[in-house]
Amino acid sequence: MIIDRDGNTTIIAQEKASVKTLVNNIEQAYDKYKNYHLIVRLSSLEKIKLEDILEFLRLSNNHRADKKSFVVVSDQVDLDNMPDEIVVVPTIQEAYDIIEMEDMERDLGF
Repeated sequence: MIIDRDGNTTIIAQEKASVKTLVNNIEQAYDKYKNYHLIVRLSSLEKIKLEDILEFLRLSNNHRADKKSFVVVSDQVDLDNMPDEIVVVPTIQEAYDIIEMEDMERDLGF
């Protein structure tokens, strides 16, 4: 697990372990990340299924309930099949754009 911090955003990248292991690692160290927007980059993993993305659903829901953004980045998934409850985008730049838009929505009270 590779962790990089950019202002109020933490980027977590996974090199080799499974998605389930990554989710477990994030949940165990969640106190370190809970005050930051989270971007989880799965770009280095080749085969990602819908079930893999759904592993992040509980973590995403909890994080978003605390008024923080949670975005998964992967260009290996069919974005049309992703559930509305979790944000999945193909690039890091789009993840930053989502966070910026969600910040504006929170500021406006949406």
